[in-house]
Amino acid sequence: MDSNNDRNVIIHTEDLYKIYNVGDEKLHALDGVSFDIYEGEFVAIVGTSGSGKSTLLNMLAGLERPTKGSITVAGRRIDRMKEEQLVRFRRARVGFIFQSFNLIGTMNAVENVSMPLTYRGVSKAKRLARANEMLDLVGLSKHKNHKPNQMSGGQQQRVGVARALVVNPSIVFADEPTGNLDSNTTKEILELMRRLVNEQHKTLVMVTHDRNLANVADRVIQIRDGRIKKIEVNEEKEIIEDEL
Repeated sequence: MDSNNDRNVIIHTEDLYKIYNVGDEKLHALDGVSFDIYEGEFVAIVGTSGSGKSTLLNMLAGLERPTKGSITVAGRRIDRMKEEQLVRFRRARVGFIFQSFNLIGTMNAVENVSMPLTYRGVSKAKRLARANEMLDLVGLSKHKNHKPNQMSGGQQQRVGVARALVVNPSIVFADEPTGNLDSNTTKEILELMRRLVNEQHKTLVMVTHDRNLANVADRVIQIRDGRIKKIEVNEEKEIIEDEL
């Protein structure tokens, strides 16, 4: 039985194409992709390098436009938005977690986490209070004044997760979030992301090339050559440690 039937669709894509002109050839990075993602769901998009998974993630986040097809996020057609509308939409709705952490080296953890709130005109006191709260949430209470070079890769990625959450987004996009981490730290970050979905009721969309990492998600969308090959439901939602 599909428990998603009684949940709201937060992302709906229909017949998505992304075609690049490479010399005289047309490269289909996405080739007619359609699916739904539900509120409060953790979805992993899995594929090898060049499969189209990162292009798809960028489109869902409004960073790239489709050549053809529609993307509806939280009831709004983002493929029809102008650039300034998309910027506002992302600031209001979306958080990002990157593979390379993307932290500012001269800033400590609190300052890095509070950065997205400066673009919203939030007062300094409120920015810092919210950043402190998010660092507590991801288990970095003792590292708030540390700069990136004083933290391990896993700690830096926890800062990245806190920064993604500080704007209270309804959707978090994670692009190979454990790509630069060892296997133990990878497991910790994936468990943290799983907990955020369960406890904070975020919708989380993660791109990964590693099918085993996707076991932590509710559903897995397998993509190959720009097309969806399979959509699977994960019953167990756990990572097999000896395969990391």
